[in-house]
Amino acid sequence: MQLGLINSAFAQAGQGTRFGLEQTKRIGFDSVDIFTDPLDIDVRERRLIADACRELELPIRSICCVAVGLVDFNPAVAWFHIERCKRYLDLCYEYGCDNLLLVLGEYIWQRQVIPPAEQWRTAVDNTRILGEYARRLNLRIAIELEPFELSLVNTVDTMLRFLADVGLPEAVRANCDISHLFLMRIPPLEVARLAGRIEHVHLSDCDGKVHGDLPPGRGVAPIGDYLAAIRDTGFDRTVSIELEYSPQPDQIVAWVTEAYEKTAEIMAKLGCRA
Repeated sequence: MQLGLINSAFAQAGQGTRFGLEQTKRIGFDSVDIFTDPLDIDVRERRLIADACRELELPIRSICCVAVGLVDFNPAVAWFHIERCKRYLDLCYEYGCDNLLLVLGEYIWQRQVIPPAEQWRTAVDNTRILGEYARRLNLRIAIELEPFELSLVNTVDTMLRFLADVGLPEAVRANCDISHLFLMRIPPLEVARLAGRIEHVHLSDCDGKVHGDLPPGRGVAPIGDYLAAIRDTGFDRTVSIELEYSPQPDQIVAWVTEAYEKTAEIMAKLGCRA
């Protein structure tokens, strides 16, 4: 496996894109995931990311996309988000990524008014459109398992069902987020059911109660157990550390370095880092 970092860690602390990428390389990460929106950045930022990563020899493995509008019941809104996600996939192709990390939406109005099955079907149909587009670009989509009660995909069962309903096993696959699995009380042994379906992994810690994305060791998640279970499925791609807001933004480099060192130590013990 390779060890990567989602660059939002530095952006959330108010640091510029180049600074974050330079620190990512200096700390020792093998790769980076980019958190950006192709509709928000201009051509200069788009080029800066590509040029900096090439100069630093820091491959971009994934771009993160939150697209809750894909499950909106208004056709015009869903159509916009399909087209927006295609621009994300174009950017993935431009940057030489492996995948687009896709966060789907939630059931609205507490699963009332609109039948849940209809909202599920909307998500499946729209993801299938994107999966076909990704396949033409030789890319894959990684669906994130979210740790929230009303998320469409929040258990191993719903992940497997969603992937089966989309029906594009080579193009639409699973993301395993270790803290999300723990928050949903999904035991490490359950990860085995995703064997052959895992495209990408997010790694962070949490307090076991609420979403946190902390450096490993600052929470209570059994990260080593989950990572061992993921390794045992045969997964050998990228594990990317995801960090939320540092309590001391001016110490973000130390925050990221701590996360890197703790994770590298876990991976070394498991013998799973390339």
